Amino acid sequence: MRRFSDRHTLHTLTEINVTPLLDLAFVLLVIFIITTPLMENSMNLVVPSSGQATQTVDRSQVQTISIDKDEVLRLNDEVVDPAALETRLIALHAQKPDAAVVIRPHKELPVQKFIDVMDILQRAKISKVGVLTRPDQP
Repeated sequence: MRRFSDRHTLHTLTEINVTPLLDLAFVLLVIFIITTPLMENSMNLVVPSSGQATQTVDRSQVQTISIDKDEVLRLNDEVVDPAALETRLIALHAQKPDAAVVIRPHKELPVQKFIDVMDILQRAKISKVGVLTRPDQP
C-alpha cells in the first residue's frame, strides 16, 4: 500500500514577488520626505570671525551707509530714503565703477532691512561691499 501525504512537491519560484519591495520603497520615501525638512532647519551655524584687515583703506574713498534701530537710512551721515539711496548709488557707480561701500547696521535691526539695502547695492552694481561690525566686549 502506498502512502499519500498532503505535502506537495516543492517547486522553485521563477518569479520575484515585488510587492514587499514596493512597500519598503514607499515607506522609505515617506520617511525621507518627513525628515528632510527637519534636517535643513536643525543646522547649527557658527559665523566665522575675522581679524584685522591686511590692507589699509582710504576712508575718504569709502561711502558709508548706516541703518539705525528705527530703520532710518543714512548715506555719509545724510538721511536718505531707499529710492534716493538707489539713485545716488547708481550715480556713484557711474562716476567711480570701483567705489567701495560699508554698511553699518544696528545690532537690533531686522535682517530683512539689511537684505533690502544689499539688494539696492546689487541693483546699483556696486560689488565692493563691507559690513562694519564691532568685536564683542567681554
